[in-house]
Amino acid sequence: MIGLVSLPARADFHVFACEPEWATLTRALMPDAHVTTATSYLQDPHYIEARPSLIAAMGRADIAICTGASLEAGWLPTLLQRAGNAQVQPGRTGLFFAAAHARLHAPHDHVDRSMGDVHPEGNPHVHLSPDQLPKIAEALAQRLGELRPEHSADIFARYITWRVNWNSHREQWRESAKALEGHSVVVQHTGFSYLLNWLGVGSTVDLEPKPGLPPSASHLSQLLTDPGLDKASAILIASHQDRKPAEWLVKQTNKPILVLPGTVTDNSPNDNLAGLISTIVGRLEASITEVSDGSL
Repeated sequence: MIGLVSLPARADFHVFACEPEWATLTRALMPDAHVTTATSYLQDPHYIEARPSLIAAMGRADIAICTGASLEAGWLPTLLQRAGNAQVQPGRTGLFFAAAHARLHAPHDHVDRSMGDVHPEGNPHVHLSPDQLPKIAEALAQRLGELRPEHSADIFARYITWRVNWNSHREQWRESAKALEGHSVVVQHTGFSYLLNWLGVGSTVDLEPKPGLPPSASHLSQLLTDPGLDKASAILIASHQDRKPAEWLVKQTNKPILVLPGTVTDNSPNDNLAGLISTIVGRLEASITEVSDGSL
């Protein structure tokens, strides 16, 4: 009797991931695919140079997986044009925008440069949303299955495994949210907004004077009189952001600072999105608990 063998996703399937979160999600669904990642957790995905190595990787990609919602508007169109790969052009099956499969926060009917780096589609940093990411993962599994129909059953089976694991983690985060709800933090940009909102943590004070604009001395001085600052339990920034503005505010307020990856890293436990969110939630819970207990 011949047994049924699950076929691996062949390594000749090339994936171009604009951000690390989509690379790790792809590997969960197609572990044997060849994945090139354009950015790292130490880079701002808004600003990337279309390097020759990235052009070459895009040129051989079977699928390009990006956030969309204008996050990569400053570099992705140029990269696609220079790569000249018909498979991954807009409108083709080989170009997948994660944000198109999620409900985005804060969309705008009208934007102009005076508003800063505002995305009309809404906040694109949806990869830290416990509720929206499963929708993206399912849509990505379907798209990968369309491109490799001979592996579609295996891909969807891996998605189910991923989803079960995700749901288990989400229940743990819900328990942590009970201790976090009603607290607030100072942020820089909106990278953590989806997760903070889900946890019930406010972020009314922003180190940026406008989205995408670096903190200025005058803006930081004005923050000292912001009523929301007194209520904030901590200052939260991403690893790729300049620490100096946050550190200045720490000296003025004696509030704790949390510097955390805004996306997945190369090292466990933050090398996958569930592990990353668990780290962020755990650090927030520890910091806010210390402040509430008067330990700081």
